[in-house]
Amino acid sequence: MAKSLHSKLTRRERQIVDILYRRRRATAAQVMEDMVGDVSYSTVRTQLRVLEEKGHVRHDAEGLRYVYSPKVPRSTARRSALTHLVDTFFDGSTEKVVAALLGSDGGQVSDDELARIADMVAKAQDEGEQ
Repeated sequence: MAKSLHSKLTRRERQIVDILYRRRRATAAQVMEDMVGDVSYSTVRTQLRVLEEKGHVRHDAEGLRYVYSPKVPRSTARRSALTHLVDTFFDGSTEKVVAALLGSDGGQVSDDELARIADMVAKAQDEGEQ
């Protein structure tokens, strides 16, 4: 399900959902303020309505305004995007992702980050043995 969640969104829809995650709640006008590129208010309203129909956002009526918020928890969206990225660019391989993040010399990752990653790997191994 997480994979299909990500792939259902167009580039512009993902941009709107990202804005809603950052703001937590926003009107169409507020979303439009954060949009990149030339976009009309009616386009933003239409895309918010489509996102609501797809089940990605919801709205609350506050007077005459609709205030939108993400319907899908951020953790679900994060897993969806990550799954899509790993499947698309790394053939579904966690090992290839880690290799790309570490780089050929590992210089992009601090010693503290490497230690935390090593702890996560050890914990995953311990849980796998139980």
